[in-house]
Amino acid sequence: MFQSIWLFNTYFNTGDNLVFSEDTIGNFFEKQVKLQGDKDFIVYPDRNLRFSYNSFNERVNNLAKGLLAIGVSKGDHVGIWAKNVPDWLAFMFATAKIGAVLVTINTAYKSHELDYILKQSDMKVLAMIDGFRDVSYIETVYNLVPELKTSKRDNIESKEYPFLKNVVYIGQEKHRGMYNTKELILLGSHQSEDKFIEVKSSLDNNDVINMQYTSGTTGFPKGVMLTHRNILNNGFGIGERMNFNSKDKLCVPVPLFHCFGIVLGVLAILTHGACLVMLEEFDPLLALSAIEKEKCTAIHGVPTMFIAELNHPMFDMFDMSSLRTGIMAGSTCPIETMKEVMDKMNMKEITSVYGLTESSPGMTQTSAEDAIERKVNTVGRRYDDVEVRIVDPETNKPLDIGEVGEICCKGYNIMKGYYKMPEKTAEVIDDEGWLHSGDLATVDKDGYYSVVGRIKDMIIRGGENIYPREIEEFLFTIDGVKDVQVAGIKDEKYGEIVGAFIIKEDGADLEEEDIRDYAVTKIARYKVPKHVFFVEKFPLTTSGKIQKHILSEIGYDLVLKKLEEDN
Repeated sequence: MFQSIWLFNTYFNTGDNLVFSEDTIGNFFEKQVKLQGDKDFIVYPDRNLRFSYNSFNERVNNLAKGLLAIGVSKGDHVGIWAKNVPDWLAFMFATAKIGAVLVTINTAYKSHELDYILKQSDMKVLAMIDGFRDVSYIETVYNLVPELKTSKRDNIESKEYPFLKNVVYIGQEKHRGMYNTKELILLGSHQSEDKFIEVKSSLDNNDVINMQYTSGTTGFPKGVMLTHRNILNNGFGIGERMNFNSKDKLCVPVPLFHCFGIVLGVLAILTHGACLVMLEEFDPLLALSAIEKEKCTAIHGVPTMFIAELNHPMFDMFDMSSLRTGIMAGSTCPIETMKEVMDKMNMKEITSVYGLTESSPGMTQTSAEDAIERKVNTVGRRYDDVEVRIVDPETNKPLDIGEVGEICCKGYNIMKGYYKMPEKTAEVIDDEGWLHSGDLATVDKDGYYSVVGRIKDMIIRGGENIYPREIEEFLFTIDGVKDVQVAGIKDEKYGEIVGAFIIKEDGADLEEEDIRDYAVTKIARYKVPKHVFFVEKFPLTTSGKIQKHILSEIGYDLVLKKLEEDN
């Protein structure tokens, strides 16, 4: 830790109780390279692939010069559509060093979503792998851009995508109309350093460097524009709350196209001179194996990932004693799961981060030293260098301690806006610079925040406000309940009623009446689930967030079906 703080204080401006980096990601990376040298920076344990800070920097520099050679300029948009392959990170740092904007693309997207991103982002270069699960990326791109098979490389002339000039295949295979990464890196290795140095010196840390598209559950996806300053500093603050230092090794099974992977993972590690242990995609067995093999001190994940690891039949075969910390985030963290992770995975210093892509993403975080009650019941305190407050969603008036309202944030971490969507930007960032999250929360007298749900997830039953998180935590206390989500279901009489979706423990003998009978004696009757559905899994986004709107739709359809059967 001392080394990383020395790096920040030596090279960057500091203020009262603040530690800010006023550098670009590329320059900061190069300074860490000088400090860390041949120490491991990135490791893929499943294939024993290792990059030191030095060797990865050399690969990044050659890729950056290769991109310059094919016409990529400062401010150009470079998309990446890939799993967590090694060159995902090479593109991340290469684009940062030349001032291009890395546009991250969800691996689950198909042709319709890719078509939208290519057009809306004004993408100049698309880098991609061959495919993911049942989707062939190669076939998808050729179908969308048929000119690729007849155009010269460097100059795609596409009617549908006038900005698109190059497609790069991440790998060694050759595909018509595309460069591959091997060719780009070789091309870059033969370029002069002069142009590269000139471009690097022209960059500013307030330049947009990363663009991530929100999930689009309420309308078309929006491109969140994030700067060097946004995400580099947020990564540093996150790592500080975890007591990261240069000896740490973080296992990263979460996708890189999301802030969880890039900021909570890569940049929290980079800013502390530590090591990334990467998985191309999440697999509980590979994650457990990586922890033991590399003696990881930390692992990140959404709750469903930790549940999968804990419940893997081979869990007890792996040594978790090296683990110390990590982050559980991305969706509501079940209290019992958090306790199990701290106990069975030795992660006594686990933390949780709350925020949005639009806030880079962290607003608040628990600390490694926080008591277990704080870890399981709150999302921690605000970072020292940002402001957070709770306001009335209707009047925007700040609320008192303990009152439920919308959580808002202001500071260095707030996005520059949504790309080409000024009206949408104005809807979430007010005239005073406060980002409105859409989440409901409270704050206690010690400054710890607790999120109770999204404004749109809040269930209003006959005028009563019901917060799903409260009911979920209560239902977790029932023996045989492995996981639970609560969502509102449309109802003619009350407007909405409470629906509980439950995954049972193996062998559990639970019926709907058992849940309702238990609840009716312990919580207010209006909070008792009117309907209980036993399910095998929950609908998730690719970043692991529960899609409650889909649960609401499923529940409504099942209620209608039951009514039809009864009649």
